[in-house]
Amino acid sequence: MTDQTDPNQISRAAWEANAQVWDERMGDEGNDFFRLLCWPALTDLLAVQHGQKILDVACGNGLTSRKLADLGAEVTAFDFSANLIELAKTRPHASLITYQVLDATDEAALLAHPSAPFDAALSNMALFDMPAIEPLFAALRKLLKPGGCFVFSITHPAFNNPSSNHIVEEWDEGGIKIQYAIKTSRYLTRFQSAGVALRNQPQPQLYFHRPLEYYLKVAFANGFVLDGFAECGFPPETPQAHPLSWGGKFSEIPAVVIARMRLGVNS
Repeated sequence: MTDQTDPNQISRAAWEANAQVWDERMGDEGNDFFRLLCWPALTDLLAVQHGQKILDVACGNGLTSRKLADLGAEVTAFDFSANLIELAKTRPHASLITYQVLDATDEAALLAHPSAPFDAALSNMALFDMPAIEPLFAALRKLLKPGGCFVFSITHPAFNNPSSNHIVEEWDEGGIKIQYAIKTSRYLTRFQSAGVALRNQPQPQLYFHRPLEYYLKVAFANGFVLDGFAECGFPPETPQAHPLSWGGKFSEIPAVVIARMRLGVNS
């Protein structure tokens, strides 16, 4: 039974309910966010070498896990949704990837991982689904080899957070002008909010908003340094599935942030 007062349990229940729809939508190639924004920057910052041991944090249906395996990495992947892990195991390359049901907010469980140490860790669009990120960063400090890196992507906290509204304005300035923009009312204060990642998903999930400074402070406190960074927006030619959904009309506004945090050799 789900504890309706525990944000992590509420979040887990939502992802268990949404697993099938999420797997069908993401498939083996992902959505526009993944294909156009996240994966190109993630692969650039990870610079995967054949045979590297990589930990895929909150792997969902294993989309990034399979991509990493294609690049020759030795992949261990986990998610707190048992349904998503079972679906990941039905996808290609399952025999090449070690999948586990594991909670990224459980530091003790993470530290008991038998495959450590890892050369690198990856988390694609998942940290904002976690009510706490401190346990993960504390664990990664010990799970990664000295000099190892943690590369993560998140929705841009300033422009793509739960308080952000997409707007379009039209005015006459010697001719009709149209401008697409983002209006946001909250950024600096952490908060949680229910929302949907897919318009047709069965159940809303929780988003846990944090300013970018918060992510960096937690990383720095655990011995990481920032040595790679990208803010990615959609190319102008990208079509939009809905009139005000993310796409080329918002090409000047980054929808995602990708960061590479490297563990100091003396950490």
